[in-house]
Amino acid sequence: MTSTTSSIPDQKKVGMVSLGCPKALVDSERILTRLRADGYAMSPDYAGADVVLVNTCGFLDSAKEESLQAIGEAISENGRVIVTGCMGEEADVIRAAHPSVLAVTGAHQYEQVVEAVHEHAPPSQGPFVDLIPQPAALKQRSGSAEEYVKLTPRHYSYLKISEGCNHSCAFCIIPDLRGKLASRRIDAVLREAEKLVAAGTKELLVISQDTSAYGVDTRHEERQWKGNLVRAHMTDLARELGKLDIGGGMPPWVRLHYVYPYPHVDAVIPLMAEGLLTPYLDIPFQHASPKVLRAMKRPANEAKVLDRLKNWRSICPDIAVRSSFVVGFPGEMEEDFQYLLDWLEEAQLDRVGAFRFEPVEGAQANALPDPVPEEVKEERYARIMEVTARISADKLRAKVGRTLPVIIDEVGLPDEDGDVGATGRSQADAPEIDGAVYLRNVPQDLAPGAIVSAKIEDADEHDLFGVIS
Repeated sequence: MTSTTSSIPDQKKVGMVSLGCPKALVDSERILTRLRADGYAMSPDYAGADVVLVNTCGFLDSAKEESLQAIGEAISENGRVIVTGCMGEEADVIRAAHPSVLAVTGAHQYEQVVEAVHEHAPPSQGPFVDLIPQPAALKQRSGSAEEYVKLTPRHYSYLKISEGCNHSCAFCIIPDLRGKLASRRIDAVLREAEKLVAAGTKELLVISQDTSAYGVDTRHEERQWKGNLVRAHMTDLARELGKLDIGGGMPPWVRLHYVYPYPHVDAVIPLMAEGLLTPYLDIPFQHASPKVLRAMKRPANEAKVLDRLKNWRSICPDIAVRSSFVVGFPGEMEEDFQYLLDWLEEAQLDRVGAFRFEPVEGAQANALPDPVPEEVKEERYARIMEVTARISADKLRAKVGRTLPVIIDEVGLPDEDGDVGATGRSQADAPEIDGAVYLRNVPQDLAPGAIVSAKIEDADEHDLFGVIS
């Protein structure tokens, strides 16, 4: 009798280069999750990948150039490249620069990306591989937590609540790239958050193009959740996320990003004071001068914002507000820029990023008169960074001597004396974009994701230094 043996075919492997904002990172996680459910393995490098996905950014011309360089590197190192993401809307530009790309798809076109991978690197077929589950629930990223592919550390996760945007800001082409506002169902968002927390997430970062507008497109429809009706609304979402438990009755840290300062934002501040929501708001103010805000097609109510900031701080003194500003927008005069600097002195924002205005193909701002010379942009950029660094240093210095909760991101190796240091973040610090808290002499068994109490001993312009108390 002749015996035969069956060999299990090698899994096809996919590599991923993810560029741009956290929203794109969530897209990358979702794509890889779908592919893993289809039997693919993930490759950590170019050499081991059967095909490489490049998730591009197309927000600014400099970002497009970075995306084209990343595509070129992937082609050089691997040769088999599929392009997706925001710059995928400009397939002709991509193919002109890199004719050998296998396929190009646009932003959040998950099905098309998966189909392209199937076409150019067909999944391994066999009696065992075919048993890999392919749950439809993964289409909403709401399968079991173990099925997720995460591109962030285990202890924090981005939670995308909507796609697209209804604004028509003069400097932005996001609505052209990602479409109008499309909110996810509130029960699907909460189910995903619950599963992420069950899998070890201690910090949820709520992201979208416009978090304050969540549910506007669905007229804030209600859904059943835990026996109650919950609206698709930022306030309801924040309250329900604050009811999750990461252990010991503690809620996760929940950060709200990309929050436009609509009036109903005031309603989340008491949730911060109650400890249900992390006292942190990321608000893209972009400028303060009424004239420039009007030219940007942004709300020009900067004076009211100052009053609201004071009110927020009276309710929740520890609230941290971060924002970003554009300098050198067409028509910005010296008096407009000085108005912004004076506004920042009064606003005393905790974290500030600044960007020099860049024309973006397709943006309305390109047609505006009176462009600001590049050397003036550079000079203004240096001035705003100097002002905001001083404000940050003063605010951080005021925290010296306090004891603050800190979430641990990384634990170092013992030095020659056996001492171990760790890097973490306070509630005022979002990952990747804000400062850090550096701790000395931590226990060697301290692990990333732990939340500790730290006595702050020193500070500089951006970071805090301390010891576990």
